[in-house]
Amino acid sequence: MRVLLIKTSSMGDVIHTLPALTDAARAIPGIRFDWVVEEGFAEIPRWHPAVEQVIPVAIRRWRKHPLTTWRSGEWAAFKRRLQGTPYDLVIDAQGLLKSAWLTRYVKAPVAGLDRASAREPIASRFYDRPQAVPWGQHAVQRVRQLFAGALGYPPPPEQGSYGLDRRQLAAAESGNYLVFLHGTTWTTKHWPELYWRQLAELALAQGWQVRLPWGSQAEQARAERIATGLPGVEVLPRLNLAGVAGVLAGARACVAVDTGLGHLAAALDVPTLSLFGPTNPGWTGAWGAAQQHLASDFACAPCLKKTCNYQPSEEERGRFDLQREQPLCFTRLAPPRVLEALQTLLTATETR
Repeated sequence: MRVLLIKTSSMGDVIHTLPALTDAARAIPGIRFDWVVEEGFAEIPRWHPAVEQVIPVAIRRWRKHPLTTWRSGEWAAFKRRLQGTPYDLVIDAQGLLKSAWLTRYVKAPVAGLDRASAREPIASRFYDRPQAVPWGQHAVQRVRQLFAGALGYPPPPEQGSYGLDRRQLAAAESGNYLVFLHGTTWTTKHWPELYWRQLAELALAQGWQVRLPWGSQAEQARAERIATGLPGVEVLPRLNLAGVAGVLAGARACVAVDTGLGHLAAALDVPTLSLFGPTNPGWTGAWGAAQQHLASDFACAPCLKKTCNYQPSEEERGRFDLQREQPLCFTRLAPPRVLEALQTLLTATETR
């Protein structure tokens, strides 16, 4: 059976789809997937043994330069590639209009989330086999249920597996180091830089080394500030996803904010402590046996907002550095508490 999967972005969404592929491969021997994915995340599907071909798409880039895309022939080449392979089924696991639109170019039945289940209900108009998948559960479980319904097997009761080989992806050097995944998208999801610095100092005092990856100039600058004057804290060179995966796979553990690389660490079964302020770990937190979420219990958390509108009280103004300890929901997750939780996680994973 040959299936075309459409799940283009983001990094976390792409990684959340991997356990569904593992389920399908176990339930239907010989099934193979081709995967349409944003070009920036095309490395990830190649790591899963059930994926035959990866078909990069550049919707983000094409939207910015539609005329250039048309003239270059990229769009025409992409359509020819979709139309050049016979498929038994198409699964749109994105549930958005942009992903549903791509299914028009494939001559095969299309399965996807029904109107009540999709993030953009209009997308369900493109599907021949709409699937009802309840909200209020983790994204990984929703995708697993979508695949089970679309491919006709019972949803597996066990936790499931990402299907990645951590040993194969690990860099040559492994050891007694932690990775701090400090970069994320929303301003409100950032754990304060002051806290990263203090956590690095605490980790060094415990005998750990620390690695700091980065993906933008702003993240590089933050990493360098965190590492300044701290022997044992290394700012990594700019790495592609495979390079980052290698560093993560060799790590003893990670500390992360709500970020795509945190999901990558989870997919590699690296013990990871993820810090949540404005977002809800029950819906999109790192998923796996070696994962722990430390969520703020601040009065307004999780607010799910990209901008913090909280007005501090007079007591909070005197207690916290309002320039460096923002957003205030993260003051509930101070560095000593984070280090204690990390040590507890490591102890638990050593005995499993």
